[in-house]
This record gives sequence, structure tokens and C-alpha cells, in this order.
Amino acid sequence: MLDEVHEECGVFGISYNQSAAFNSILALHALQHRGQESFGVVTSNNDKLHSYHFQGQVSSVFDDIDEIKKSLPGDCAIGHVRYSTSGSKFGVQPMFGKSGKFGDFAMAHNGNLINISPIREQLIKQECVFQSDIDTEVVVHLTASGEKDSFLESFIYALKQIQGAYSFVAINQEVVIGVRDPSGIRPLVLGKLNGSYVLTSETCALDIINAEFVREIEPGELVTISSDSKLASMFPFPQQKSSFCIFEYVYFSRPDSIMENRSIYDIRKEIGRILSEESPPKNNVDMVVPIPDSGIPAAIGYAKHSGLPMELGIIRNHYVGRTFIQPTAEVRKVRIKLKFNANKHTLKGKNIILIDDSIVRGSTLGNIIVMLKDAEVKEIHLKISSPPIKHSCFYGIDTPECKDLIAANKSVEEIKEIIGVNSLAFLSIDGLYRAVKEEKRNNAAPQYCDACFTGDYPIGK
Repeated sequence: MLDEVHEECGVFGISYNQSAAFNSILALHALQHRGQESFGVVTSNNDKLHSYHFQGQVSSVFDDIDEIKKSLPGDCAIGHVRYSTSGSKFGVQPMFGKSGKFGDFAMAHNGNLINISPIREQLIKQECVFQSDIDTEVVVHLTASGEKDSFLESFIYALKQIQGAYSFVAINQEVVIGVRDPSGIRPLVLGKLNGSYVLTSETCALDIINAEFVREIEPGELVTISSDSKLASMFPFPQQKSSFCIFEYVYFSRPDSIMENRSIYDIRKEIGRILSEESPPKNNVDMVVPIPDSGIPAAIGYAKHSGLPMELGIIRNHYVGRTFIQPTAEVRKVRIKLKFNANKHTLKGKNIILIDDSIVRGSTLGNIIVMLKDAEVKEIHLKISSPPIKHSCFYGIDTPECKDLIAANKSVEEIKEIIGVNSLAFLSIDGLYRAVKEEKRNNAAPQYCDACFTGDYPIGK
């Protein structure tokens, strides 16, 4: 995917670990793909919370890591990476709150809350002062202004007022909390590092700090880690049908992560294999070419099943940051040339299968096609390793409005002509389910949230 849609957040938490701040920063670096615009860490040393927030990528602060660790004393921590277009320092999480009953606390979340507007208006009437439009801040105010006596009780009270997709981490001087929404739309996993428990969005963040994967936090589950490093679990919300985001498998999660006890990398290769079954190559095709990096695993699966070689016909420059040039229409071509280059010697005169994971607006992909044609590629047969994206996400993914989604407004044939390829095929929704779940989609009760493909929103919008 060519930077047209973004996961908005990744979260991390660690309890009673002498290197809590350092491990948090390492883990957030591993989660950088989930949010590249800002990050933050809050630590607790039992009597006080300490914070560090930064506008930019985690790697930007590695030279200052010793000073940052000194500013973050304590053996418990939570952290957050965020994608944002606002540029406001007040949107950087974790966010702080203060209660007259239980003192300071902080929290961060991955997801999106769908009933925030009326709650926010009511809180403003109660003279709560907001510094951002981030939905996390609404939960902060709900927690701080509640009538419960403890942080945990107040946090649960706040969560019972909201609807949407979320995985929260929270902290005060006494406890670290992790919680997943009752539908389990966004991921959250539990790990262990020696005697410390770890909470994070993906298992790749466990790997970087040498933590052991324990299990996934269940939909609707809330876990607490107390001062004696004791883990407790509860289910304080009414049970709902599980609706994990299927697009995590297609694009958002890192390929070296594990979800639902399955390798993301293996699933993406299987997606490619099924795509080759559903849309086999023509006899004159010379090679399979992925759009890096997200198209590579599916291209491996497609090439292996079809008996074609896979070649790196497009080379990606990994040193171009997202903030170097803003994603405006006027500079799309410059962005493409900065980020990608055609491997002309490999591509010249060839008929290729081009693999990408999805099409959102289509404009950026169109510029890739122009680049390939300039490299004298003879034929381009585009295969997309997901169904057409026809609907916006309201559960924590930054997608365009439906009017800007090309598949919501154009047929496959029309998209083919607009992008400028010789043929175009998408993976079917049943093909995606076969790769992920090893069964077809249950149309009466879908096993996953696939609203971006089908418009079937499990918890409203």
C-alpha cells in the first residue's frame, strides 16, 4: 500500500521492570509502522508519573536515549505511537488526567470511539477543559470526573460509557491496566519478560525486548498488574460477538507478528497463493513483481504457486520519512520518485504480474504504473491481494471518505483504465477468509470486521 491509508496507533505497557523506559522506547520502535508521526512514554516510580513526548519517529531520539531514560524514572511504563495529520503536541499520547480521589493517571489507546461527540458536549457543560480533539481525552475526563473511589473502578465506569474499537493501556502509581473492546476489533497481546508482564499491540514488540508471548487479551477482557507484579483478569462488559479487524492480516500488522496463533507472514503468502488460483497468470507473463514492502509476502505466495520467478522490479528507498513531503496531490509524483525506483535492467521488455495489497484512492498507484512504463515494461497485469475497499473505517484506521475511494465509485474495468494496466484482479472476500480462517465468510455472522470491504459494520459507525 502506497501510504494512502494509515493505522492510527500502537500501544505498549510494562510492569515492574528496572528498564521500563528503555524497553518501552525499543518496543515503540518495533511498533513504528502503526504510527509514525509522534510517540510518548509515561513511567511511574510509585509516587509520581513522568512523561516524555516527541513529535517524530522513535529512531530520531536514539542519540539522546541516556538523557531520556534519566527523565523517566520508575519500573512501570506505558507508551504510544500515533499517526496524525494534526501536528498538535496536545494530541501526543499517553494523555494525563488528575482526580481528587485517586490522583494522577495516564492512558493511551489504539482505535476509534464512535459515540464521543455527545459525551464530549456533556463534559464541556460540566466545565471540563479539552486541549485536543482526541477521543482518548474524553475517556480521561470521564475517568477523572467519575464518582468511583479508585482509578480502576473509575476507568471501568468510563469505558462503560463509550462505544467503538479500542485497546487501552493505562497507568497510575499503583497499577498498570490493559483492556480490549468487547468486539476485539483492535489487537492487544500479553507477554512476560522475566518477572515483568508486558502489554502491546503486536508480538513484534515483544521480540525486540526478548519478552515471551503469553497469550492474546480476549475481547472485552481487562487485565491489571499490581505492585507485586500479580496479574488479574476480569470481563466487566456485556459480551459481544468477536469482530477482529481482518485488514490487520492484509496490511497493518508487521509480517513477523503472530495473531490468533498464526504467522502474519504465512497468511500473506497464503493470500498470494489463493490469488494465483482465483486469477492465474497468462501464458506470456515473465515474472511476478511486488510493490515493496507490503506486497512482497503475497508476491512470494503467488509466484511459488504459479511457477513464475519473483523479481525485485521496484526498489524502495527506506530513508524517505513520511513528514519530508506532505501527501498533497501536487507532489505525488515527486513522492513516488523519492520513495520508489524501477529496476530498469530487470523490467525492460517484460510482461509482469504486479502485486500490491490494496487500492485506496488509486492515484499513487497510477504514478507507479507510469514509472514502470517509463522503464519499458511491456505488459502490466495488476493483482490486488485484498477485495476492493469500498467503505470507510470508523474503528481506528485513517481511511478516506467513500467519495474518495476509487472502488466505491468505479468498476474494476474502469479502475483498470484509470490506472493504466493491461488487466486488474482483486482477491475475493471468500478468498481472504480462506487464507485467514481456512473457511468461507459467514455472511449471516461474519467472523471478522471486514466493513471496509463489505460495508457490514459490526458495532455501528
